[in-house]
Amino acid sequence: MKKKIQLTLNGKSTSIEVPNHRLLLDLLRDEIGLTGTKEGCGTGDCGACTIYLNGKPVNSCLVLSGELDGADIVTIEGLKIGPELHPVQKAFIQDGGAQCGYCTPGMLMMSKALLDENPNPTEEEIRYALSGNLCRCTGYAKIIQAVQDAAVMIRNKHVQ
Repeated sequence: MKKKIQLTLNGKSTSIEVPNHRLLLDLLRDEIGLTGTKEGCGTGDCGACTIYLNGKPVNSCLVLSGELDGADIVTIEGLKIGPELHPVQKAFIQDGGAQCGYCTPGMLMMSKALLDENPNPTEEEIRYALSGNLCRCTGYAKIIQAVQDAAVMIRNKHVQ
């Protein structure tokens, strides 16, 4: 059964007809064409599909499209601030925080969520915040460094 929903996607009002059982991850990638959000596990364990739903990070592989009427969704494609990369994006590039890049969108989304709540996190707090985001390519050192550097950029510019 299909349902017409109205939502805000990356700051733009959108109306779309979706099957109630369609996962948000599949809706974003297959229906809307926003392929930055990745499917890693399909069970909510890896964090590759992290997006913001009504201001909170969630695993899009666990959300049904039929529940999205009136929702505000931000994907990795909407993380930029106007034409400029967000500080977490800049820091990941600067510090080599991405290896193959598969986990990177989820890592970026969770990093921003952490820095929105805590602009000066300790290494332990960063590790805890990213514990639901799995990376098979790194030892996380460059990712942790990138989040620390992004925190400095945000504090210096007061960007959120």
